[in-house]
Amino acid sequence: MIQDLHSHTYYSFCGRDNPEAIVEAAINGGIELFGICDHNYGVEFGKKIAFKAPEDIVPNEYDGVSMRRYFDHINLIKEKYADRIRVLCGIEIATDSCRAKATLPDTADISFFDYCLIEGLDREDSVTGGDLFKFAKRCGCAHIGVAHTDMFSFIASRAEDPYRYFKRMAEQNIFWEMNVSYDSIHKYREHPYMLEFFKNEEQQAIVRELGVRLSVGFDGHRVEDYLPARVADYCRRITDLGIKMVFED
Repeated sequence: MIQDLHSHTYYSFCGRDNPEAIVEAAINGGIELFGICDHNYGVEFGKKIAFKAPEDIVPNEYDGVSMRRYFDHINLIKEKYADRIRVLCGIEIATDSCRAKATLPDTADISFFDYCLIEGLDREDSVTGGDLFKFAKRCGCAHIGVAHTDMFSFIASRAEDPYRYFKRMAEQNIFWEMNVSYDSIHKYREHPYMLEFFKNEEQQAIVRELGVRLSVGFDGHRVEDYLPARVADYCRRITDLGIKMVFED
């Protein structure tokens, strides 16, 4: 399966394009499964000026309506292109506590999304406290992934056994993203953990044997930067390794 589960639209402060533009780029690039997962704080606040305003001007109050409107909009896109590509609506969850407005309020319901991506799990200031499984349960989505994180280094930092940790991930339907971004927004920087995984047979064996699902995400922010051939290449590499991707039968 050729999939890309990490893309951003104008709903994210760092994104620029409308949903139709990025979906059409995916179609033209031969992507079969395409996930749009804008940042939770971009969806919640709508405008960057509101996000950056002082608390006494714009209270940091969660607006559940804005989340539903975003979900409904992407689902309209899903229906519009249903005969050409499978589109999913996800949400990327920031967990760095140093930005109060970026974190997801405890009262926020995101369980209705097709999936969510958790970022910042390995940050010292993460609101998860490094407890992936507790936070995944709080999110409540049927499919939960860990975005652009070196899981093997993270697990080692917690003095955990990688076999047991990845087994728990598989049991709780938590997938691991291979972020293959290579664009102007990320200054054409590649993630070392992703490059290491594709040459490290021991890591591959653990993921394969324990049944952890992987995803591929370009983390696109500008449609002109999009490299669907790069996405397809890494999807095929995963398949060749005998590892299944999330949403794959």
